[in-house]
Amino acid sequence: MKVLIVDDEALIRVSLARVFKSQGDEVLTAEDGLEGEKQWRAMQPDLVILDVLMPGLSGPQLIEKVRAQTPAKVVLISAYAADYDVESIKNLGADLFITKPFENIFTVVEQIRAVMGQR
Repeated sequence: MKVLIVDDEALIRVSLARVFKSQGDEVLTAEDGLEGEKQWRAMQPDLVILDVLMPGLSGPQLIEKVRAQTPAKVVLISAYAADYDVESIKNLGADLFITKPFENIFTVVEQIRAVMGQR
C-alpha cells in the first residue's frame, strides 16, 4: 500500500512512517500542506494521513484541492477533536478522524488499516 503522511510535527510523521514501513508499505511524508499536495498528486497514494492544522494548506483545504482526483482513503488527525464529529469529517471528505496525542501508535495504525479494509 502507498501511504502519504502530511503533518508539521516531525515526531508524528516519523513514528507513523516507521510503523507503516515496518509492515511493508511504501511511505512518503510531507511537513506542510503545500508539499503534501505535490506528493499526493505525484504519488497517487492509497492512503493519506493529514494533520488538520499545518502551514501552507490545512488538511481540509488539501482534501478540497485534491480529493476529487484520487480514490485515496483519507485520515484526519488533530488535537482539536471537539471541532469534529463523524458527520463533519465525512463532509470534509475524510474517512476517519483520530485524536492526537496518540496513546499507542500501533492501535492507531490498526484503526487506519480497518478503514482500508485490512487487518
